[in-house]
Amino acid sequence: MADADLYDYDLPEELIAQAPAADRAAARLLVVDRRSGGLTHRHVRDLPEILRPGDLVVVNDTRVVPARLVGRRELTGGRWEGLFLRAARPGEAGAGDAAGAWQILAHTRGTPAVGERVILLDRDGADALALTIVGRGAGGSWLVVPDAPAAAAPEAILGRVGRVPLPGYIRGGAESPGDVDRYQTVFARTNGSAAAPTAGLHFTPDLLAALAARGVDRATVTLHVGLDTFRPIAAERLEDHPMHTEWCDCPPETVAAVDRARRRGGRVVAVGTTSTRTLETAARSGTLAASSGPTDLFIRPGFRFRVVDCLLTNFHMPRTTLMVLVSTFASRETIARAYAEAIRERYRFLSYGDAMLLE
Repeated sequence: MADADLYDYDLPEELIAQAPAADRAAARLLVVDRRSGGLTHRHVRDLPEILRPGDLVVVNDTRVVPARLVGRRELTGGRWEGLFLRAARPGEAGAGDAAGAWQILAHTRGTPAVGERVILLDRDGADALALTIVGRGAGGSWLVVPDAPAAAAPEAILGRVGRVPLPGYIRGGAESPGDVDRYQTVFARTNGSAAAPTAGLHFTPDLLAALAARGVDRATVTLHVGLDTFRPIAAERLEDHPMHTEWCDCPPETVAAVDRARRRGGRVVAVGTTSTRTLETAARSGTLAASSGPTDLFIRPGFRFRVVDCLLTNFHMPRTTLMVLVSTFASRETIARAYAEAIRERYRFLSYGDAMLLE
């Protein structure tokens, strides 16, 4: 059996959540004791009872941008869909001297040519602005330049023409009215993600207040989520998988908060795999230190966790780096048992689904 096959499982399609729970904190929570392997069924709203005074919850404050683009090819009139990934770096290969270039993923019939234009539609279906294709980027992406002032921020343009970038397994990516608010955490602050850090979607202001009243502190990191996070592992061996790169930031205030939690005997509870990767990236030297920049950290068997003691996470797609991460944190056997239990008990899976706390 190939290494990657160990992180595969059969996910019943009917368990993939198509809408969020009516109340964020009402989502079910499978609590997993990593030492004993014990499984307990709770709800996210029970976290103030489960966590201890002195614990530190670390959340990802990235904000999802309205990155999904809909339009038509000017040349053929054919339907075109795209996803904004990021602003291209100055001088990036393929962008040439083009100012204000974007890196995007795109899908349409045929293969557009460099120099071709795409007409983007606003939310009402009216022509809004054009993109000119200027080159190819990494990983099958395209480099395009919007027909807008060079100084215009991508967020301002996307605010006019972008839609919520739901993953395809939720209604085929079709946006519903509630998604604008619900596919965003309540602590989102820093624009940059093409997908939500889904474990954070369960928190409400009331739940955060209850945790604070319990004596559980909160700190913040930032990791801008890219779509490669969710892509299946194609290689047979984990070491052959080309790990994607995402931008993350662990500020000095969070380093200090972790130190305070350690000194009082508290645990560091990472909310999501994104917070986990950010904290462990910042501790790659052996000691947690403030850091900011790209990370390509692939947490797989043999990895030594230096910061994270507990992990709150959603249920993930089979054969992904996320499955490898949680299986490394808790053990492959423990995660296999937990997922089998969640399927038996009809938990809701993936972005709008239920959660698991690995203690």
